[in-house]
Amino acid sequence: MKGSEVEMAVRTIKVIMNGVTGRMGYRQHLVRSILPIRDEGGVVVGDDRIQVVPVLVGRNADKLAKLAEQHGVGEWTTDLAAALADPEATVYFDAQVTSERTGAILAALDKGLHIFTEKPIAESVADGQKLVTAAEKAGVITGVVHDKLYLPGLVKLKRLIDLGFFGRILSVRGEFGYWVFEGDVVPAQRPSWNYRAEDGGGMVLDMFCHWNYVLENLFGRVDAVWAKAVTHIPERWDEQGRSYPATADDAAYGIFELEGGVIAQINSSWAVRVDRGELVEFQVDGTHGSAVAGLFDCRIQPRAQTPKPVWNPDLPTDQDFRSQWDSVPDLEDYPNGFRAQWEQFLRDVDAGRPHGYDLAAGVRGLQLVEAGLRSSDEGRRVELKELA
Repeated sequence: MKGSEVEMAVRTIKVIMNGVTGRMGYRQHLVRSILPIRDEGGVVVGDDRIQVVPVLVGRNADKLAKLAEQHGVGEWTTDLAAALADPEATVYFDAQVTSERTGAILAALDKGLHIFTEKPIAESVADGQKLVTAAEKAGVITGVVHDKLYLPGLVKLKRLIDLGFFGRILSVRGEFGYWVFEGDVVPAQRPSWNYRAEDGGGMVLDMFCHWNYVLENLFGRVDAVWAKAVTHIPERWDEQGRSYPATADDAAYGIFELEGGVIAQINSSWAVRVDRGELVEFQVDGTHGSAVAGLFDCRIQPRAQTPKPVWNPDLPTDQDFRSQWDSVPDLEDYPNGFRAQWEQFLRDVDAGRPHGYDLAAGVRGLQLVEAGLRSSDEGRRVELKELA
């Protein structure tokens, strides 16, 4: 040891990672979160570090072996029960298809493991509540991925809210989606199970869980919803080039009533061509100003700089409206959102304290899913207290 250098104590957390051969589990959670944390020596906590040791779990032994060799991971298995029985493992992570999630998490909770999981956490509110009850009985720490809250654009938007930039917030308008190819001529860029309801697919089930945590953490909890779920593309082709009927909704159009009177409208579609700056954007309008936030950028127009357009359908407009907005500066470094939440969760596990976005938050997302689907099926406004 030289000079003021202090040797850091290292504590290790062994993480069982189930579903890492899938797109999200591999790219965001393994490659962009856990492996960088491991390779950089762990998560810094005061004068100490929390190092992670991943164990890869999945159904395809060949894929797992290749991933383990490629990334220098020492342990992998197709036997989830054996992995859960490892006394050194303390965290279970799930990025499987939704239909497989509930049983696997219950098995992990039965072994007393802490839980970090993708969403939706289950296929129904009832199953989600089973997970919450089991976690409370086990006395473990749970976390549900809330990645969008860690995105630079939404971090900047939250800062504007906290600074009172908007005055009284009136409304939120969200646009999300892109064209997912059918798979016949151009291969689809999303897994085929996403478009089969029997496999846990569907836009409402997938994205309303996201919109719930974005809305409740930035603007207020959802009280009621009007929604319409649609399957615009009825036939698609899977990874083997075989046609199949799309039984899940690929678009959803929702109006959400929030506590405090804010109205949010969010269109979500995998059958839309993009004419916006980013794949998702939220416009927030308030009495004192407005903002448009995407994944990375956030632009504002305060009240004092708001133009005064006049409606005249007989003449082309002479205003460049998009040039009348100013960008919010980057005031900090923004890490990958998934990694940022992983680090926060690992610190919470290490400290033995609850994680801010737990399984109960995941259940609230499922409540919005069920309310949205009921609204679409019954053609009416649905209050979330109907599902309580």
